Amino acid sequence: MNRDHILACLRERILAFATSRVSRDHAEDLTQEVLALLHEKYARVTELTELVPLAFQILRFKMLDAHRKAFRRGEYNQESIDTLPLTDPADDPPTQLDQKQRVDRLLAAIAQLGERCRELFKWKLEGKSFPQIQKIMGQPSVNTIYTWDLRCRKQLLSLMGGSWE
Repeated sequence: MNRDHILACLRERILAFATSRVSRDHAEDLTQEVLALLHEKYARVTELTELVPLAFQILRFKMLDAHRKAFRRGEYNQESIDTLPLTDPADDPPTQLDQKQRVDRLLAAIAQLGERCRELFKWKLEGKSFPQIQKIMGQPSVNTIYTWDLRCRKQLLSLMGGSWE
């Protein structure tokens, strides 16, 4: 076996070992670093019985170094984002006013729609699928429901002033 084939097989073993200990991306980086080091500093080592233990020793040192670096940077004792308090969106009066105005515009526009469009929107908001709505409305084709939905949405958008905002 030539050295390139040996290194290709060794790469798979190193990657598998590293992946079992760290994330896949980090394991790929560690594997690449180990192979680069083997190529640059240990090119004279060609025997498989020497190369495998050497590669795994280098990998262990690289993994320890990564852990020490993460510890030094404070990545292990960071506060969890889940425990941090969230900002209260209700405290923002301009956002509340904007949302209230949009809801008022939407309700006024929906009130101007025909009965069929209001019923269609109601069933969609209840989570009914188009085939279910087809059966409720007694239509022979689901494409009719799709067409009505498109027309109702266009009409609603027009009544909203051409913008959902």
